[in-house]
Amino acid sequence: MSRQASRRGAWLAWLVQALLVLAVVAGAVWVGNHALEVLRARGVRSGFDFLTEPAGFSISEGWLDFDASQPSWRAFLAGLINTVRAAVPAAIFAVVLGTLIGIGRLAPHVLVRGICTAYVELLRNVPLLVQLLMLAFAMANLLPDPTEPVHLLPGVWLSKGGLSVPWPVAGEGGGWPTHFEWPERGDFGVSGGAALSPEYVTIVAGLSLYSAAFVAEIVRAGILSVSQGQVLAGEALGLSPVQQLRIVILPQALRVIVPSLTNQLLSLTKNSSLAVAVGYPELVSVANTTIGSNGRAFECIAIIMAVYLLLSLVISFGMNRYNARVALRGWR
Repeated sequence: MSRQASRRGAWLAWLVQALLVLAVVAGAVWVGNHALEVLRARGVRSGFDFLTEPAGFSISEGWLDFDASQPSWRAFLAGLINTVRAAVPAAIFAVVLGTLIGIGRLAPHVLVRGICTAYVELLRNVPLLVQLLMLAFAMANLLPDPTEPVHLLPGVWLSKGGLSVPWPVAGEGGGWPTHFEWPERGDFGVSGGAALSPEYVTIVAGLSLYSAAFVAEIVRAGILSVSQGQVLAGEALGLSPVQQLRIVILPQALRVIVPSLTNQLLSLTKNSSLAVAVGYPELVSVANTTIGSNGRAFECIAIIMAVYLLLSLVISFGMNRYNARVALRGWR
């Protein structure tokens, strides 16, 4: 096949995909408009004009300050930021912890292997919502009062009031952070640093621990997909077991790990919607509050669907690009 014919085929494929996307978007717009027309015909107030009206409620925490006098679109933006604020660190912790547990499931030491296996079997077979409720109960009832926090690590304190950690702060001139502010225990609790609410700690810990069990199985399967000959080759070169894992096994296992890991990260992001059950003000919580205040259920649900679709597409795009790089590097 000539180069010109190949280019023509590529352009044709892109054109077909673009037309398909336009058809899907047009269909979604038509369905939405039709639903709004039906609601108006039945005397139900509908439309997205409420987004520019004052929300009438406040949001307790988050990076974006919000009060009741600000428009509803800003409330949804604050909820989206809170969703990302919980999902991103949970994904990082889940990947790190899951990788360690997945490696531990293949360890020659019986005790380590048994502990890792018990972790996976327990957490992945208990519904996430149940785990979140158990963590919320533990945060509220089993931890000490804020005046007597537990000192976990240097600068890290945990109590019923939440988690206090060091946080970067800017200097007198503003701009980039120049130093860390460390939490310090006082007579009335911990001051300084970043104070993370119990609800935030619950959702991040719950998502991390639950997703890590699935990541562990993905990593274990990826390691087992590497042929034994590669391991023997590493041994022949005099590599230690840790070096074999880091240099030989994991780089090849990534070709199997990354596609499945993408699905797990997508599930983690969508599972963050369960944060509404523990009182964390993410996107679904904001939508529920908005529905209660103005009754625009169809519109709010449509916004939730569109936002999670966008987040899923962004995650898929980034992971697919990374997967392409891993596949090319693995076949060199």
